Amino acid sequence: MSFIDHINACNRWHPADFVPFVVDGERLGSVRRTFAAELADVTRDFVFRTQDLEPGLSDGLSAGLHWISAPAGFDARGDAMLALCRELQRQGLVSHLHGERYPVTPGHRDQARFLIDRACAPYFGVRAFGQHLNGFVRRRDGLYLWVARRSASRRVYPNHLDNMVAGGLPWGIGLRENLCKECFEEASMPASIAERALPVGAISYCRDSDRGLKPDVIYCYDLELDEHFKPHCNDDEVAGFHLWPVAKIMALVAETSEFKLNCNLVIIDFLIRHGLLGPEHPDYLDLVQGLRSPLAADARPADPVCASATPDFT
Repeated sequence: MSFIDHINACNRWHPADFVPFVVDGERLGSVRRTFAAELADVTRDFVFRTQDLEPGLSDGLSAGLHWISAPAGFDARGDAMLALCRELQRQGLVSHLHGERYPVTPGHRDQARFLIDRACAPYFGVRAFGQHLNGFVRRRDGLYLWVARRSASRRVYPNHLDNMVAGGLPWGIGLRENLCKECFEEASMPASIAERALPVGAISYCRDSDRGLKPDVIYCYDLELDEHFKPHCNDDEVAGFHLWPVAKIMALVAETSEFKLNCNLVIIDFLIRHGLLGPEHPDYLDLVQGLRSPLAADARPADPVCASATPDFT
């Protein structure tokens, strides 16, 4: 296990296993071929083209999965997708619904074409956005980081270590508002403290998961805390918190799989920005570049030799 192993694990996928998800001629995601075939088989809402038709035979649909029944309009299209996701769950083609709705976008959140249930986003390979916060404390003997222990009841990565605060970014709420909400729910942190968090960049990755493709963006934040603040959870998502020296956390990331997979990337980014993981490391350039892997249709996997699916984060 090493730092670069976590980067590679978050970018394992075979492009040949996926086809474009297309609505009104615009690519909005990437769908696993097997799922595309199932959709086209059980509902007339979709047409699956395995390849472009020959000239003269074309019906205007390129290779990919086309949602041909999508209604016009943002709200109408989102309502239709929600109804579709409920039907797919009823038929067993999707595992569950989350209840939060994510934007379906070819780029930024504000370019959303319609909404989709968070749990269904990977099935259609649409971009998902989240926020992770590193809470740290400066002591005389060095830097300490707060980490959370995920509850045993979590659907994915139960009992694993997590960033101090981490959550998805649903539609209809701003970044700062959502971050404050997550800080209160997960760490009982008042807004007066959470609002001091500094946005320090974003990481991105694209990986195959058991539900489909996850081209994800995580907005990262740093928050320096004094020793008097003690986080505790307001919901059932976190079993407890630990304040550990950064050297211990570096070793856990470099040598184990104790952290939820994408949290490793957030910590690696923190270590690089704070000068704790520098250019003398043999994988330094690969780490810096790998933290911002492409999400576009021409993205390529970081480790094509080992591209097996890994558990979802949501």
